[in-house]
Amino acid sequence: MTTTPKTREDRRMFSSILVLSSWGFVIVIASFIFLYLGHLLDEVLGTAPNFMLGLFFLALFTTIGRLYQEAWRKRKDF
Repeated sequence: MTTTPKTREDRRMFSSILVLSSWGFVIVIASFIFLYLGHLLDEVLGTAPNFMLGLFFLALFTTIGRLYQEAWRKRKDF
């Protein structure tokens, strides 16, 4: 038996959980894509893991920064 959210607060709580889980997914996927692209660039240019690490941290910082911005905006809604 499943329960459905009956109040507005319940729906808001479930939507917040969904938003956080989607942001976690975005952080992981973006990190791996940028890590792979950096690895490819390092192979082509013959550099050490410079691009790989640089793009990986770039993806982490930008996605976490966007998550922080969205959380800051959502905080004002409550």
